[in-house]
Amino acid sequence: MRDKFLLAYRSIRERRTRSILTVLGIAVGIAAIVSLMSVGYGMEESITGELTTFADLISVVPGKISGATYVEQGSFTDRDVKDVQRISGVKDVLAMTYGATVVEYKEKKRPIMVFGGDTKELGSFYVEPVGLKEGRWLRENDYKACVIGNRVATDFFHKEIHVNDKLIINGEKFIVIGVFEKASTLYATDVDPHIFLTLRAAKGVLQTDEVKYIMVRVYDINEAAAIAEQIEETINDNHGLDEFASALTMGSMLEQIGTVFSILRGVLVSIAAIALVVASIGIMNTMLMSVMERTHEIGVMKAIGAKSRDVLSLFLLESSIVSLVGGVVGCVLGVILARIISIAASSALGIEFGAVIKPAVLIGGIAIAIAVGVLSGFYPARKASRMSPVEAVRYE
Repeated sequence: MRDKFLLAYRSIRERRTRSILTVLGIAVGIAAIVSLMSVGYGMEESITGELTTFADLISVVPGKISGATYVEQGSFTDRDVKDVQRISGVKDVLAMTYGATVVEYKEKKRPIMVFGGDTKELGSFYVEPVGLKEGRWLRENDYKACVIGNRVATDFFHKEIHVNDKLIINGEKFIVIGVFEKASTLYATDVDPHIFLTLRAAKGVLQTDEVKYIMVRVYDINEAAAIAEQIEETINDNHGLDEFASALTMGSMLEQIGTVFSILRGVLVSIAAIALVVASIGIMNTMLMSVMERTHEIGVMKAIGAKSRDVLSLFLLESSIVSLVGGVVGCVLGVILARIISIAASSALGIEFGAVIKPAVLIGGIAIAIAVGVLSGFYPARKASRMSPVEAVRYE
């Protein structure tokens, strides 16, 4: 075995440029896999870490959720809200309504989504994590006041909106008392393009008494799942339907997020695997060229007693060494690339997260590299082992 290693090393060294290019081909594929997997794990941990701070919350919607599909069934009633408040273990209940309506500012009109709810609960859910750039948050007696998202203030109209400016929402005048900071990716779609009112003001503007969303805060996190089931049963009984309401605990949301990230990582790895396919073709080409160049040498080896399995193992060893080096280099490059991507993505998306380098990913990357090398080198090695010693020695 020692002689085989020496022969393999000598062959790789003599074809240095070709071997380096083959190593780089493998390294690029492995680096892509390691970096994308590490960034994916880092982003998942960052988002789930933020969401776990809301582990005592249950989101209740009037509809059926199946995977990523949501079918709305209607709306909640005041009776639903009161019945949920009476359930044992429920601490607070936030009833919300929302809808799109025409908003006018400086003679320009456009449809904007308006949200209304209990100001205290809304503030704890949105103001604390996002923050206000100007002004203050709503109070229950602020009937003709509103707080606007960052995009509403800066992007939706010709002129930027500030505190004390007036908006006409569905024909009624409201004064802006607060402007949100630009939200992180986690909150951007919920805050930036919306206007927030008190629940009474929102019902008046939208001309509805419907409650379209209920948020429940529980005392004991461990009882959240049981309380969620009880909420569904209570509201379903009120409406005489088996699947009218869906109550989602943060745990179930985290499971869904984990599923989404698993699919996303699978897609990214599949894309990165294209580079490995190209690298495997490079390995096969390199080994076939090596077999052709060393035909005479193979004939001499067989003539002096080398068996077919010795020649096979020698060429497989060469491809494995090249692949192993490529895998190690790829893992190092992947770690560096993952850290660069995480820094750039954190700055662009507004989510603070670091790449999570898991040993299993690194070991898996090296194992994949070796497997690619062995599989790609098998055909050239088999071809070399089957050569006739007489014909190989006569080959020029």
